[in-house]
Amino acid sequence: MIVPLILSGGSGTRLWPLSREMYPKQLLPLVGNQTMLQNTITRLADVAGLASPIVVCNENHRFLVAEQLRQVDSCPTAIILEPAGRNTAPAVAVAALRALATGDDPLLLVLPADHVIKDATTLCRTVEAAIPHARAGKLITFGVVPTGPETGYGYIKAGAALSDSPIPDSRSPIPDPRIPAFSVSQFVEKPDLATAQGYVASGEYYWNSGMFLFQASRYLQELEKFSPAMVAACRLACDGAKADLDFVRLDADAFARCPSDSIDYAVMEKTAAAVIIPLNAGWSDVGSWSALWEVGELDAQGNLLYGDVLTKDVKNCYLHAESRMVAAVGISDHVVVETADAVLVVHKDKVQDVKEIVQQLKLQSRSEAILHRRVARPWGSYECIDSAERFQVKRIIVKPGATLSLQMHHHRAEHWIVVCGTAAITRGEETFILSENQSTYIPLGVSHRLENPGKIPLELIEVQSGSYLGEDDIVRFEDVYGRS
Repeated sequence: MIVPLILSGGSGTRLWPLSREMYPKQLLPLVGNQTMLQNTITRLADVAGLASPIVVCNENHRFLVAEQLRQVDSCPTAIILEPAGRNTAPAVAVAALRALATGDDPLLLVLPADHVIKDATTLCRTVEAAIPHARAGKLITFGVVPTGPETGYGYIKAGAALSDSPIPDSRSPIPDPRIPAFSVSQFVEKPDLATAQGYVASGEYYWNSGMFLFQASRYLQELEKFSPAMVAACRLACDGAKADLDFVRLDADAFARCPSDSIDYAVMEKTAAAVIIPLNAGWSDVGSWSALWEVGELDAQGNLLYGDVLTKDVKNCYLHAESRMVAAVGISDHVVVETADAVLVVHKDKVQDVKEIVQQLKLQSRSEAILHRRVARPWGSYECIDSAERFQVKRIIVKPGATLSLQMHHHRAEHWIVVCGTAAITRGEETFILSENQSTYIPLGVSHRLENPGKIPLELIEVQSGSYLGEDDIVRFEDVYGRS
């Protein structure tokens, strides 16, 4: 049995303004109609013996992750919520412990949720070629065949070819003999250009993809050799874990004591069991806007265009329009990304510096670093239409059958106007129904709840007024989603 272990952490600051802290790149449809998380799941369809995935994600993204998995009919074994970021080694450790708790000892196929892989067939074939080695106790890393001297990736130097390839057992597919396996000679950091050119010319080096395959128990055995404190903390975090709806909440205090480290540093660079298998499947970690341009379908002028875009004498650009028309004249090698509340203009040579803009936004406590104007919630979404001192106007969409929390506000009153659908309202001791073009008023300090009892989405306009309009002015009395 192979359990995909999807690592869905990270904030993706280099892809701002599309990627935000509360809506990172793995949850965005950057390539095609599916999000990167969804692509990570669906591209594995042809791997034999595949079980339901385990997903490790940030607590703040839990409802988005669950909804996106539901949309592609993926029913995860567990969605594990990290109380704090501790890098990849602990994330994989808690997932391995969770997998072993079921009584099985599956192979874990560790996959970051934010990568592009164009050739899913080759990926699946390469994974299947790795299975016999993983069943024999090896820890497999997939090394990407380099297409050029990239300085933005770490590299892995391959050692000797494995001549004693294990014979696959009845649980394993017959491996492709054309896909070799090598011992790992060395992991190296991101090189300068001259060094990268030498790596590529030698034919001995591969890009470090961050993708792995190994038996759950073998990973923990090797991790315990080199970082027993990490394994101990992860065991305590799992022992104290609690179920919360469809999620697994680790013990926060125990996990906070866990050392932070990557799989590479904690295990793969130290173990004698590391094996590298080459992957040549159109891989990219999409770590910048220029990387996204490189993997896209370009027009005759080398442009990648998205949305309502007009161009004249434009070459080798990435132009993205989300909420209004973008027109460009006489530019080349630029990235222009437009959203409802922010516009980015950057030369492709400077895209790695976008993260510094995000840092400035955070220092200024600007919401554009954290949220989009449209904010997803487990019950639907809301979008800020207009705001000024003492008022704010929102468009609220409630999914059929969904219910907001029973809540009250200390500093604001609210007016609700139903645009489409039917609303069931609780206001103090009253309960009543509103239909299209009807409205109600929620006074400051009065408990209230909004519910959609219908079969179609409920759309309403909310006008807030008061001395403070922040989202943290919410006192919840009841919540079906377990929020406090």
